[in-house]
This record gives sequence, C-alpha cells and structure tokens, in this order.
Amino acid sequence: MWQKLSLRSRINLLLALVLTLGLAINIARLVLEAGPRVQAEDQSVIRLAREFIETIVAGLDEVPDPEARLNQIVHDLNRLRHVSITRQSNVADGSGRTDRPDNNDDALSPPAWFVALVHPEKTTVDVPISIGGTPGSLLITSHPNDEMAEIWDGIVTQLRIGSGIAIVLFLITSMIVSRALAPIETLSEAMTKIKSGGYDTRVKPDGPPELAAICEKLNQLAAALGAAVDDKRRLAERVVSLQDVERKEIASELHDEFGPYLFALRAHASALVRIAAASEPNVEAARKHGSAIMEQVNALQQSNRRVLEKLRPVGLSELGLREALDALLRLWGESNPGVVIETAISQSLGETGETADLTIYRTIQEALTNVFRHASATCVNVTVEPTELLSGLTRTSRGGARVRVRDNGSGLRPDHKLGLGLTGMRERILALGGSLTIASGDSGVTVEAVVPKDVRC
Repeated sequence: MWQKLSLRSRINLLLALVLTLGLAINIARLVLEAGPRVQAEDQSVIRLAREFIETIVAGLDEVPDPEARLNQIVHDLNRLRHVSITRQSNVADGSGRTDRPDNNDDALSPPAWFVALVHPEKTTVDVPISIGGTPGSLLITSHPNDEMAEIWDGIVTQLRIGSGIAIVLFLITSMIVSRALAPIETLSEAMTKIKSGGYDTRVKPDGPPELAAICEKLNQLAAALGAAVDDKRRLAERVVSLQDVERKEIASELHDEFGPYLFALRAHASALVRIAAASEPNVEAARKHGSAIMEQVNALQQSNRRVLEKLRPVGLSELGLREALDALLRLWGESNPGVVIETAISQSLGETGETADLTIYRTIQEALTNVFRHASATCVNVTVEPTELLSGLTRTSRGGARVRVRDNGSGLRPDHKLGLGLTGMRERILALGGSLTIASGDSGVTVEAVVPKDVRC
C-alpha cells in the first residue's frame, strides 16, 4: 500500500500523522495533569474551609442563639463554589442540613469518564463542634465540579484551536509541497517524451535548486541523446554510402583490369586452338602465344592480389597483426625508398581481436597512403601501444590500442577536407567505441586513433 502512494501523498500522510500525534500528545498531557490539579485544589479548599469554620464556631456559646447562628453559618458557607457544609448533630429536626446547589452549566459539564479519571471519589472532612455542651460536627464535602468543568473547557478549547492550527498548517504545507514537487511531474512528462523519441524536449529549470539542477541535467541528456541519434543516422547513411563507393571501385577495377586480361587470354587461347588445328602447327607462334598467356596470368594475379588486399589484408589472420604490419611497412618502404619509416609496436600490446586488428591495420594503411600521396614527407613514425579506454562516463577494464602515425611533411591546408578513406576510418572507429583525431601543424600531420578491444577478447 505504502509503495503505491505517490511522493506527494506520502509527505501529506506523514505530515498529517505528525500533526495528529502532536495534538494527541498535548491533549493527553492536559488530561494527565487534570487529576493532580483537581486534587490540589480539593485539598486547598477543604483546608481553608476547615480553618475558617474552626475560627467561627469557637465563639458560638457566647452568642444569644447558638443554634440559629450555626445554621446561618452553614447556610452562608454553602454558597462557596467547591465545598458543601453539612451539620451532623443529635438534633432530630435536621435543620442544619442543606443541599449542595448545582451551579454547573450542562454545556460545560465534563463527561463521566473524565470525572471518574480525575476525581473518582469525593473528599470529606469532619470538623467536631460543641454547642451548649452538646457535641456535634460539621461535614465538609469537596465539590470540584467547577474546577473540572474549567479544565475540561480548557481541553476542549485546546483541541479546537489545536485542530484548527493543525488543519491550517497541513493545508499550507501541502500547498508548499505541491508547488515544490510540481517540477517532478514536468520531469516525468519530459522523460516520457524523450523515451518516445522527442529529443528536442526541454524542461524549464524551476523549483528548489536540487530539482532545477536535475532539470538542467535532463536538458543536457536530451540534447546529448538527440546528437547521438543524429550521429547514428548520419553514420548509417555514411556506411551505406561508403559501401556503395567501395562496390563501385571494385566493379571498376574488375572491369578495367580483369576484363582486358581475360579478353587477351581468350584471344591467345583462340590463337593456340587455331595453331593446334592446322595441318602443320607453327611451334614458334604457339610459344609466342603461350608466353603472352603467362604474362597475362601474372598480371591478373597481381590485380587479384590488389583487390583482395583492399577487401582483406593478406596474412592478417594467418600471421597476426604484428607480422602483417611489418609486411605492410616493408612494402611501403620498398616502394618509397626516399622516405624513412620508423616503427614502434609495443611488445605488451596483447591480443585485441579480429575486428580491432583489421581496424588498426586499415588505419595505418590509410594514413600511410595519404602521407606518400600528399605530404612530401621524408620521415614517418608509426607507433602502436596498449591503452585503457573510457567507455561512456566510467573507466572500464576493456583495453585497446593507441595508433599514432606522424610525418614531417607539409601539413594540411586550413580549408582541407578529409577524404573518404579517413572519414570512413573515423566512423568505423567511432562505431567500435574508439576515437580518431587528426592534428596538422608546421611539422607535419599526426593521425592518432584509439581502437578498443573486441568484446570477446
């Protein structure tokens, strides 16, 4: 039940319980203090009444009519609020007896349970007297009804005033709580919209500083999610575009290189068939066509190797990343003897996984291609070392490799735009959870990539 209540309902319920408990404790305190108050008032009144009676009746024998004087004293004393005086004597006519007048208003009379709680039984005191040698006594009986009525009236008044104050405090506090928690409802609605894809949703920072800070953080989160979704969409479009470009390049190479070679092979093979079908085969012509066929096959194999190299580096799976990189750098060095290639591949790199290995290889290959085509550099430094990666907002144990290719060339022009190769590499690395940065200066260009390990590693 408690778990199903909203935060506003929980706060209001707790506030109501606290106010009710405080009021109940205050009323209980007044009720518990009522008994000692009534008892103290009882004892004080009886003591004063007894001392007063003893003083008055001391000189009754000296007055002309002691009986009449005593009856008058008893009648006058019965006008007191909290006691009644009853004459106890051997006089048979009972002229000294009087009834206690009831001056209590029924509207102010306390309930029976309250009377039984604070004053369960009446207090009586017998004061002995003697008139003309005849012994007698005056019975003093306490009647604290007025005192109990005053206490009960105070309790009822306290209950009414306390209840009114509690209700007012509850209403004021509920209104303050409702206004303070209003941004939470706005936050909930905004989160629902963001969950449905409304990443342009923004919440006005309002309410207490804590909730205002949460609103600002939610706006930042929505903006970040929107940017991430846009990047993801652009990345998907870019991947499709790059795939189309790669397919066109492969189709062009197959058409431009494989087509002529196959046509030449067909022509030489047809010539061989005609020579073989002649009555006197021309051995020299057959040898010539056979040599041409061998040259075309060799050229076709080289073209096939170049296409396969673009699709998948030869030897990467069989030899491993280190040997494949050594072979790649050696080929670049042989093709460009005027450029010094410095290599530093860390021995503690470890296994990074098939996808990461291919990404590292392609990044270095693309960076070197740009260096040898555009940089006019005389020295290139290639570094591959292990690194710890930041995944999201928390550091994880998922390691990776840091790849750095630095040249001493002319650098990039201020208006230079990245080509399809490095753009595709950046998007590929970003998709894997890494990063790629390109810095250009007077001393050349530095391409640095952080490639995470495969999840399975």
